[in-house]
Amino acid sequence: MQILRSPRVTLIARPQFIEPGHLPIQWKGEATDGERIAEFAGRLCYMSQHNPAGRTTAEYLRNILKQGHGSVFEHATYVALIEGISRSCSHELVRHRAGWGFSQLSQRYVDESHAAFVMPPAILGHEALEAEWTAQIEAAQAAYVVAVERLMARYEWVEDKVHRRKLAREAARSVLPNATEVKIVVSANVRAWRTMLELRLGEGAELEIRRMAVACLRLLQQEAPALFVDFEIYQAADGSEAGRVGFHKV
Repeated sequence: MQILRSPRVTLIARPQFIEPGHLPIQWKGEATDGERIAEFAGRLCYMSQHNPAGRTTAEYLRNILKQGHGSVFEHATYVALIEGISRSCSHELVRHRAGWGFSQLSQRYVDESHAAFVMPPAILGHEALEAEWTAQIEAAQAAYVVAVERLMARYEWVEDKVHRRKLAREAARSVLPNATEVKIVVSANVRAWRTMLELRLGEGAELEIRRMAVACLRLLQQEAPALFVDFEIYQAADGSEAGRVGFHKV
């Protein structure tokens, strides 16, 4: 049985900017496609493609963040594969709706006999709590395996093997804990990402989803720094990582 202690966030798609030839921008400085999409959209609103202030993309976007004109960030979408989070964490994540898309592993179809489980951050580092939690998880997984075997026998009259397995697994999954690992593909525009991060990075957020949000922020700041420049990761009083944002709810 695999016990996971941290999430893994992988970027699998990024925006591509195709500049229209009849409305060229006088670009200053280097920028990613996602950043240039936002600048192009902002300059279109005022037909300021000639860049009268001579700003770099990073300077222009920081001013947009400061002014709170968040609509221009809705055009750039980033897609990530998130692994190593629990089902309780994913159920919190999918509550974010506007600007988001989700595709999550199905326990109804996938055999969880060898599933991984995510240890809650609150338990990490405490030997006795880790041992107790691990024993509980092992018992739950064993119960799942037994339930699948017995349900397969109960439905042996079902000729279609795929349907028989589905009937067994969809009932047996009821004994699996919320700690069962989820793999999920998420897509969100920058404005939606920023809203999620602002809500989930704070010290009041649940520890596991905060840990996931920190991992997402690190990835996004590396991918499009000018779009997430005002976020800061810091160490909370309990030693865990948290984050804060400079410009709220853009």
